[in-house]
Amino acid sequence: MSPMTRRQLLAWAAAGGATALLSGCSTPGTVSPNTGPTIAPAAAGERITLTYWAWLKDLQRVADVWNADHPNVQVEAVWIPGGNDGGYQKLYSALAAGGGPDLAQVEMRTLPEFLLVNGLVDLRRYGADEVASRYNETLWNQVSYVDGVYGIPQDSGPMALYYRPDLLDRVGAKPPATWDEWFQVAGAVREADMYLDCFALDDASWFAAMATQAGASWFRVDGDRWIVDMTDDATLETARFFDRAIDEGVMTTSYSQFSPAWFAAAAKDSIASLAGASWGDALLQGVSGAEGKWRVAPLPRWGSEGYGSTFQGGSTAAVLANSAHPREALEFAVWMTTSDAGIDAMIEHSGIGWSPNDAYIGARRQQPSEFFGGQNYNEEVFVPAAKEQNNEWQWWPLTQQTFNILADGFRAKASGGTLVDAVVQGQRDVITAFRNKGLRIEAAS
Repeated sequence: MSPMTRRQLLAWAAAGGATALLSGCSTPGTVSPNTGPTIAPAAAGERITLTYWAWLKDLQRVADVWNADHPNVQVEAVWIPGGNDGGYQKLYSALAAGGGPDLAQVEMRTLPEFLLVNGLVDLRRYGADEVASRYNETLWNQVSYVDGVYGIPQDSGPMALYYRPDLLDRVGAKPPATWDEWFQVAGAVREADMYLDCFALDDASWFAAMATQAGASWFRVDGDRWIVDMTDDATLETARFFDRAIDEGVMTTSYSQFSPAWFAAAAKDSIASLAGASWGDALLQGVSGAEGKWRVAPLPRWGSEGYGSTFQGGSTAAVLANSAHPREALEFAVWMTTSDAGIDAMIEHSGIGWSPNDAYIGARRQQPSEFFGGQNYNEEVFVPAAKEQNNEWQWWPLTQQTFNILADGFRAKASGGTLVDAVVQGQRDVITAFRNKGLRIEAAS
């Protein structure tokens, strides 16, 4: 991945100005926290309190583990709605008013939008590079794609194939190792009145994950502009594959993963597998009568050019621009996401996704699972999956708007459209959206 500088990032906004960068949020006059001298640590013996805004449940119980051993640096967790459900708007409003928390939960894909409004502290100025080796390489790349480090990886979602061995046995099949094999198994499963998986027309993030696994990298930097390539071979081949799967009836679009209709179908033994993220293991336990029936296998591969896995989801603990104690905030974020005590507390109390620390996945996740029939699936499947990622993928401004544009196009599939056409038109619409925000962008030649 080619790192971009902060000068490049801000240059894309030159035509429209900072106040027009993001729809629905306004931070006029926000001054970058990354110019001038760094902020000194708290004085010896001084007692400070850090605030952390996040939508993780029971985060205060995690903070209390830290607080017990750090009497002079206390952490107060404040719950906010999920990012796109109002949490980000609260953060933008707080920044605009010159306030806000010390730390906030920000999805990796949303970091560029906070950067464009000078919302984040460059943690490299406070020693973040010294802890880079503790983190998964792919995740660290996704928080340091500019000339600094703008968040600490908090969790992620490497993907695998959840499957029902008893249902596959009905058609004499094993978990498919490649997507071509997946198509063959899907056809056999459909003949037995089941589906191997579903395709959500209203959520493009799953499709993006599949394209990423195939080798796609939709955005890159060239000088002072974005280059977009959503119509590369990897993406179009992925779109053609799922167009065919839907058209031939081996994949349903009637419901999305973990929707009420999906849970009902899974409980009736109508769903034989699911390509999903590591955090899906907890959701699967909501399927009635599913105890002991599911197993986990590696995600099918896209031939020799693809990767062993991909990812869906992932958050950071970011230090916001108006924090008076960025050094201490960084120290807490690193403890929470790399120490045994922090990771175990995050899993127990907050149900986080996959640990960002390759060296420690959490004590609970090192044990065989009764729900998954005694399989030690985390160490067998997700540990290698987290290391078999596409490191070239880079998030961009307007990520959620991009996904919304794609989803609008995907919905036309229900009335005769194609995913391929949706991707091609989606790139055109994304280019328009960027330019409407004053961002410089060109399609790859």
